Amino acid sequence: MSKQFGGKVTPALKQRYSKSPQWKNDRFMNIEETKMELNFHTLPKLLYKQFFETEGREPKDALPIQSFDNERFTSSTEPQFIWYGHSVLLMRLNGLNILIDPMLGPNAAPISPVPNKRFSKNSLDVIDQLPAIDLILLTHDHYDHLDMASINKLKAKTKQYWVALGAERHLEKWGVNPNSVREFDWWDSKELEGIQITFTPTRHFSGRGLRDNSKSLWGGWVFITEQHRIYFSGDGGYGDHFKEVGKRLGPFDIAFMECGQYNENWHQIHMYPEESVKAANDVGAERTVAVHWAGFSLAQHTWKEPIERYTAEALKQNLLVLTPRIGEQFNHLDFKGERWWEAYT
Repeated sequence: MSKQFGGKVTPALKQRYSKSPQWKNDRFMNIEETKMELNFHTLPKLLYKQFFETEGREPKDALPIQSFDNERFTSSTEPQFIWYGHSVLLMRLNGLNILIDPMLGPNAAPISPVPNKRFSKNSLDVIDQLPAIDLILLTHDHYDHLDMASINKLKAKTKQYWVALGAERHLEKWGVNPNSVREFDWWDSKELEGIQITFTPTRHFSGRGLRDNSKSLWGGWVFITEQHRIYFSGDGGYGDHFKEVGKRLGPFDIAFMECGQYNENWHQIHMYPEESVKAANDVGAERTVAVHWAGFSLAQHTWKEPIERYTAEALKQNLLVLTPRIGEQFNHLDFKGERWWEAYT
């Protein structure tokens, strides 16, 4: 079996997972009933659209990645952020370098005979530019968030990994020291250098093969310091959990909200852009950044549609949206409102 699948679910692991309140009927479950509307009637049409109706789904030219300035990034005393497309976020907080969902590989479908290529070229080379990583955080184990090639390049410069419950087995399979990995259930919280980091619920699923569907957990991350509150939504459909996150841990100076790869057939596991704006308001976000777009074409909408719909709805709801370029360093107080994607076809 290919190493891309990650670690196997053993009886001993199932026994450990079963101690979680989220483990029911031999798998992890969402708070709300969640289904994907895929069946023998809808699948042929969906596959046809996926492979043949591709106009506008990818930019015609590769999206550039801004160069990394190590001195500028590591010398700042204020929080700093760099978004690398899709859901990859590098954050400087309280003097720590934190990397979320570091999928910087060129292909979101490594086990498929048909590759799903990244919109940017040479993205793995970004890892060579990065400083030592104090902490990697994983929201869940899907291929567009957890990438074997990226982990293999990051191992030599990463101190710790905090991951969704069940995801450790993949890292261990790829040679990461299990002593450096800590798993989190929903609402689990731990402090690191003055940052309270909490794993929060989402409405999604997990799995890397045919036999491990929902055998690891999924979620988002909250960061609280004496001066700042930051939210990273993770993947998932809209639900009441956003209000609960806001009630328990908000409001937030900035929220990074999933926005993209949605479809009517899986609406309950990926929000429409208008719902992403609503979710940002639910958690009490002062400013937001749309993520989970500009990386891969995993749904039938055009590559620009998520950010165009998100910014339009945010304007109606008086929600401030920052729109950094891929690889561009910014602070939560910066006004990054350039519609840079309009320069690309």
